[in-house]
Formats: sequence, C-alpha cells, structure tokens
Amino acid sequence: MPARRHSWAEPWKIKMVEPIRMLTQAERSVAIRDAGYNTFLLRSDDVYIDLLTDSGTSAMSDHQWAGLMVGDEAYAGSRSFYHLCDAVADVYGYPELVPTHQGRGAEHILSQILITPGDVVPGNMYFTTTKFHQELAGGRFVDVIIDEAHQPHVAHPFKGNIDLGKLAAVVDEVGADRIPYVSFETNVNMAGGQPVSMANLREVYEFCHERGILVMLDATRALENAYFIQQRETGYRDHSIRRILSEICSYSDGATVSSKKDNLVNIGGFLALRDPELARRARAMLVAFEGLHTYGGMAGRDMEALARGIREMVDTDDHVRTRVGQVEYLGNQIRDAGVPIVEPVGGHGVFLDASGICDHLPPQQLRAQALAAAIYEDAGVRAMERGVVSAGRDPVTGDHHYPKLELVRLTVPRRVYTQSHMDVTAESVISVYERRTEVPGLRFTYEPESLRFFQARFEPVN
Repeated sequence: MPARRHSWAEPWKIKMVEPIRMLTQAERSVAIRDAGYNTFLLRSDDVYIDLLTDSGTSAMSDHQWAGLMVGDEAYAGSRSFYHLCDAVADVYGYPELVPTHQGRGAEHILSQILITPGDVVPGNMYFTTTKFHQELAGGRFVDVIIDEAHQPHVAHPFKGNIDLGKLAAVVDEVGADRIPYVSFETNVNMAGGQPVSMANLREVYEFCHERGILVMLDATRALENAYFIQQRETGYRDHSIRRILSEICSYSDGATVSSKKDNLVNIGGFLALRDPELARRARAMLVAFEGLHTYGGMAGRDMEALARGIREMVDTDDHVRTRVGQVEYLGNQIRDAGVPIVEPVGGHGVFLDASGICDHLPPQQLRAQALAAAIYEDAGVRAMERGVVSAGRDPVTGDHHYPKLELVRLTVPRRVYTQSHMDVTAESVISVYERRTEVPGLRFTYEPESLRFFQARFEPVN
C-alpha cells in the first residue's frame, strides 16, 4: 500500500530567478509617502512581494518563451494569428476571434458595437474598466448579483451567481429591447474572486435567449471558475477542467478576455464571438482603435506565446489546482489568525475585509486605501484597494459611491512566488491587523475624473 501524502508541490521547477530586495522600514515610509499613499504609484523596485495584481504578472513557461522566437511578425495574415484562432476555438469554443492589446480593448469594442445611449446592461457586480466602457458608450450598468456576494463572511459556494429575480425585474422595467446584453463575469473580481455555478450560467442563458438578449461573458478568469465548479458543483467532480471550461463558454454568445490572467502571458487579450456579423462590426472598430484584424494590439510573438498559454493552462488539471491552492494557502493562514476576509477564499487573491479591520475609521477616510498603504509600509507587500476609491463618484450628485464591500486585494501572480513568500505576506497582514487602530485615515490630494484608483494621491488625516 502506498504511503499517504498530505503535502503538494508546484508542477514546475524554477529555471531563472529575478532578484528582489526589501527596503528598510524608513525607506518604505518615504516610498509610500512619495507615492501619495497609492500603491499603484509605487516603483516596482521598492516592492518586496508584489500582490497588486495577477494581470500580466505571470511567469511564462519555456515552451512559451520558445514561441517568442518563432512568432510571425507579418503585418497582415500572421501565422501566429491563425495559431491563436485555433487555440481559442479549440479551448473556449468560439469560432470568431478579434485580438486586442488587452482585455479593456475588447471591452471597449464590445460596448461600442452593442450599446446605444440609454441602454441598460445588467451584470453580476461591476468591474471598473468594464463599467467605464459601458458608460462611455451611453449605457447604464445595473447590478443583479445575488445578495450573498455583498456579505463577506457568508460562505456561499457560488457568490458570483446572477439573481434571476433581479434580472427579470430589470427586463420588466426597461424592456428586453433596451438590454443589448447581460454582462456575466466568471470568478467575479470585485466580489472577492467568487465563481458562478454551471446551473446559473445555464439558467441565465436560457432566460436571455427566450427574450432575445445576448449573454457576454467576461471569461478572464473562467479557468479558475471551472476549477471551483469541479470541486463544488454536483456532477462535475469527474470532469476535466478543459471540458468544464468549454461548457461554461457554451452558455454565451461571446466573451471578452484579458489574457494577462488565465492565459499566462504578460500582454494581450481578445473578443471572441459566435455571430460572424458581430465579428465583422468588431473588426471594423479594431482597425480604427487597435490594429489590423490579424494582430489587433499584439505583436506576432505575443500571439504565439498566447496561443501556447491557452493550451498549456488546460493541458492538465494540475496547473489550476496548484494556482488556486496557493491562494487558499495564503487565505487560510490569514483567516485562521482571526483577520476578517471574504469567504470562501477566491480564485486569484485573498480579499481582506477593510471595513471590518479598520472599523475605527469612517468610510470617508478611505479605509481600504489606508489599509493597503499600511501593509506596504509594514513589510514591502503591495496590495490593491477595492473600495470607495475604486467605486468612484455618482455622476449626478458628485458624492462618493460607498460599496457594500470595502476590500483590500492580495492578488497572487501565477507561477511567480513560493510558499515562503505567502508566509511573509500572511505575517505582515496579521501584524498590521494586531495594530489596526494605529492605521490612519486618508483623504484625496489629487483625484482624477475617472478610474481614479490608478492615479489618485492621498495624505493622512491628522
């Protein structure tokens, strides 16, 4: 009988390293002050463990690096483009591909070809750039996610699900003809990386198609969503991740994808569609804003690496199991120390409940932004605010939006950090939590008109 094994290890070995260093406490205090207490404005050289985002921060494989050398840089008709088309059709199941420089390029094109001023776009919680492009096209986003998504300590297995009752109410209020599509995100970022169930995907798709409404996925993290379906939903435990991902996409008319996440590349994205006429309109927009239809915003070498990354992510289930497992490892350490987090732990990061941790601060003192700055100052760990600053202002009243979730996201890049890095991160978060009443509130000193979390600057209150 084989011995029982409780430990697991990454299904890869390290071939190249990049040196990092930790600044002194005094140096970190200066660095965060000079960055206006905005972790986006820190220099990467001043960061020890960078958990700002998992977007474009993955480590590529040797097979992908080899692909860079054989990428076809032809301006038109690049063979690397056709390799990418084949990979998307094979893995995601969409026959029409529109390549873009990254996910927000796909969001922009989709919004422009489908939304007319006055339209309403229901979705399962907003995402910053997605909502921005929908509003830029004249639409209005309406959140129809289930109530449990706004309750960080409720351990619902599929907190990303759309509430069919809420969706039906929106359709009844505005009419199906004013809803160009339902924006359906897999592994909902702003909810804490929370998945949607296959049953919900199927129900929403059937509901919408009965009423002539398109369903467009944000499939950026659909791979991680497929893993959670395999682990949590009845009837899928024996299905491969590849098979589950294909079924997820089958309940949609198209998808936007930021390939800088699941697809294991540092740049790139795409809009995938089923309707050739929609694809024709999208390609007309592509030529105007991104590049020719056979490269979009990518070099040939990037398309080659992307095509290989798409196939590599589903080659075995080991990759996504390890990826999500590392996030769970970090989340379990932090939660077990009593730190409030979004539960269950999400697929791409651990989301700290900033309103619960910094309850000594009023919401207008930007609790999540203050907590992210404090974590950096403690140990050089860079996290991201996902609260009042990200939510922006009401365009009519000018008041801050105060979302029900005020979070700090510790986002784990794929194939980059070791378990020891996760240990250091957990220790830092726990240390700040134990001294949480010392975290000062923040106020704006510079506030951009839109997407302010990228470039805003702050100062401590008092």
